Amino acid sequence: MAYLIQIVEVGPRDGLQNDPADLSTAQKLEFISRLEECGVTRMESGSFVSPKAVPKMADSAEVFAGLDRTRAARHIALALNEKGMRRAIDAKADEINFVLVAGEGFGRRNQGMSPEESADMLERCAPLAHEAGIPLAATISVAFGDPYDGEVSPAVLARLAARADKLGVSELALGDTIGVATPWDVRDRLTEVREAAPEMTLRMHFHDTRGAALANVHAAVEAGVDVIDASCGGIGGCPFAPAATGNVATEDVVYMLERAGFETGIDLSKMIATAKWLEIVLGHPVASSLSKAGGFPD
Repeated sequence: MAYLIQIVEVGPRDGLQNDPADLSTAQKLEFISRLEECGVTRMESGSFVSPKAVPKMADSAEVFAGLDRTRAARHIALALNEKGMRRAIDAKADEINFVLVAGEGFGRRNQGMSPEESADMLERCAPLAHEAGIPLAATISVAFGDPYDGEVSPAVLARLAARADKLGVSELALGDTIGVATPWDVRDRLTEVREAAPEMTLRMHFHDTRGAALANVHAAVEAGVDVIDASCGGIGGCPFAPAATGNVATEDVVYMLERAGFETGIDLSKMIATAKWLEIVLGHPVASSLSKAGGFPD
């Protein structure tokens, strides 16, 4: 039996939040439905943040209200603070992903917080998710480098991981928000985080800004990580990270892993078709290689 790598699809949230296109709520729900038909079982379906800061996520409550809850997929809501946490709970999110930040410069611009202040906010918000019985994950953004301050110390990641662990976070993602990681960085930072929170389930979130995302996925899997974020078509980017391009493409990750003998549960041909559909509704090409070249063998 092949080893399963779980793909967390982030296209409906991280993918769309910085795209020039403005999809309607109905189009977002169709995107989500198509991803479910591809076999996606977990996905970020919206973000409960300030609509002024991230206007493309302003209809997240309507998106969650329109989800087909009879399907098997679990829908994750992003939150940065107590207000967002309460809105995610009200929307009946299946999971909540809270954002910690590893860099001061980015943290101030993205959520108005330093790394320690983001952990303090998690301390205030975590009980809300626990009381509601909703699984709580966290992503450490700019875990490999801050676009304003440069290098990020692995010791910061360790401190944030230890605090998240104590606060009952069930899964922790390391986010390469601006796409600066290398495979060696991935190995070293995973080692640091595991020493600080040895029982924590880890997830990785890579952007392909500098072309290393697939290599970084490989390094993470070799290091024992079995949960990977990816975005259909490779769409995405952060509004607060200059020149940040999209996430690693779901279809490219699925192709690489399944050619290596892993299972993902994702129908590659359907994911490629969904990426091609995205090009139509977004009105521009998507970045993924598989949407252009197709799978092999056909």
